[in-house]
Amino acid sequence: MPTTVTPPRSSKKPPAKGTRGRATAEQMASRQREISVSEFFAKNGHLLGFDNPRKALLTTVKEAVDNALDACEEGGILPDIAVELLQLEETRFKVTIRDNGPGIVRKQIENIFGKLLYGSKFHRMKMSRGQQGIGISAAGMYGLMTTGQPVLIISKTGRRRPAHEVILKMDTARNRAEVISETEHPEDDALFQEGHGTQVTIELEGRYQKGRASVDEYLEQTAIANPHARFTYVNPGNETIDFPRAVDELPPEAKEIKPHPKGIELGTLIQMLERTEKTQLGAFFKDEFCRVGPRVAKEICALADLTDRTWIKQVGHAEAESLYKAIQSVRIMAPPTDCLVPIGTKAMLAGLLKEVKAEFFAASSRPAAVYRGNPFQIEVGIAYGGDLPGDELGRVIRFANRVPLLYQQSACCSFKAVVEAGWRNYGLQQARGSLPSGPVVVMIHMASTWVPFTSESKEAIADYDEIRKE
Repeated sequence: MPTTVTPPRSSKKPPAKGTRGRATAEQMASRQREISVSEFFAKNGHLLGFDNPRKALLTTVKEAVDNALDACEEGGILPDIAVELLQLEETRFKVTIRDNGPGIVRKQIENIFGKLLYGSKFHRMKMSRGQQGIGISAAGMYGLMTTGQPVLIISKTGRRRPAHEVILKMDTARNRAEVISETEHPEDDALFQEGHGTQVTIELEGRYQKGRASVDEYLEQTAIANPHARFTYVNPGNETIDFPRAVDELPPEAKEIKPHPKGIELGTLIQMLERTEKTQLGAFFKDEFCRVGPRVAKEICALADLTDRTWIKQVGHAEAESLYKAIQSVRIMAPPTDCLVPIGTKAMLAGLLKEVKAEFFAASSRPAAVYRGNPFQIEVGIAYGGDLPGDELGRVIRFANRVPLLYQQSACCSFKAVVEAGWRNYGLQQARGSLPSGPVVVMIHMASTWVPFTSESKEAIADYDEIRKE
């Protein structure tokens, strides 16, 4: 008779019906790691304007031109910018932008072109085109991801100084640049006739198409909002288009201001209290904010049941919250507006006359206003008649800090304000919820120390009541 052996019972309970074996907390912990900001944006390029090849080409040109204009203006130089699009294959382009700005010192090249969230503008309360320190390095990252090619930068800071040529690529895991090669050109003035400037070349996957939301339209509109700049554009068809300078005077330089108390959140106030070198509340409010003098500082402190001589180290979370509530209750003068540089009616008209074929032009600059403690100013220009089509909807061209906004028109506060205007009062036909019909172009510009864009790609202005009212 065969012997039967009964296997020992397992002490492990079988998984319950409808479940499966799951990872332990230790196993899950072993798979977790920190993600760098460059890794995140490499996988989410649409957040920065790299949604598709056509838009990616435009975004790359835009970011480089914005940087060039800012650099020239900050250096007190009338901008002379060259843009070249060289088509290598059907969907591959080499984009080269050259400016006559002050140049970039050698040790900063890697950080500016190979590191996200690096720049000089994020912490400064003054009007500028760039805000986040993302744009040009993100364009280089997109080029690397789509073609595998690095970024080429040549920069020269003075006639008697050498030009530095650097080829680099971004290490997305560590959010920093990896220099592939660098060369010094002691006597190379061929690229930079004025003895200084920067040239950047990015190879990327893209698609070129004329018309709305194209590189061509972007440069045309940039020339309107920046009549003090000259642009030379070579398109993929090897056609050279010149956008001449309309005015020979730089806009006044925007001045930097301190934060306004009405424009900060509670968490920001707590961080400022933790980081300040001041020892008493009165000195903290007077020195860290604009428009806060001794009287206002005392009033804020008194409403929070504190005094202007209260030691900072005695201010905890509860006291900070009381101070924050007190700030909202106290009347504080609006922030100064010399941190803004509006285009101005004269320059707006010069830009429109240069690029729009109409017979009637008008422009107006509103007085500066404030949203959430941030100063801003709205300017409007209009062109009517002439060669503009009379059987189509009117056209709106939107700008923020002199930069054209070409996408997400219907989501933009500027566009909504135009639609809501009573155009029938001026003899134009207008269907409900749409633009007026007729030969009209409306230009709207918002200048601000901090433009409230709806996303990181900076394509539309958020719909704040204070902004739409203006």
